[in-house]
Amino acid sequence: MKPQNQSNSDDRAVSPVIGVILMVAITVILAAVIGTFVLGLGDQLGDTAPQASFTIDGNNTTHVNVTKTGGQTIDSADLTLSIDGERAGTSINDGEWQSGEQKSLDYLFASPSGEATVRIIHDPSGNVIFEETYDFN
Repeated sequence: MKPQNQSNSDDRAVSPVIGVILMVAITVILAAVIGTFVLGLGDQLGDTAPQASFTIDGNNTTHVNVTKTGGQTIDSADLTLSIDGERAGTSINDGEWQSGEQKSLDYLFASPSGEATVRIIHDPSGNVIFEETYDFN
């Protein structure tokens, strides 16, 4: 006969199984967090493009005039001009760009004629923050 206060041997195996599952889950989560920072993915999480609006005011054979009409203040060194998909050969390196300011953006390698797509690219995030088709005639 079996005493009443003894439990079944099957009941005791539940606790170790749950413990092992929890340990595996914690290990997987820690490995994922450490892996993102080791591989450099954690650095990219904060790189978002600033929000700003621009207008093209005029152009000539070597530059295009762009006015920042609103949005966040942007460090000009983080921006690059692109014309018809080609980087124009120079970054816009002229300090902080406030709303209402006009900058003359030089293009060294692009030679637009007729309609061309003008883009301003935010280099740290790799995002286009301005895109407009402009007639260079």
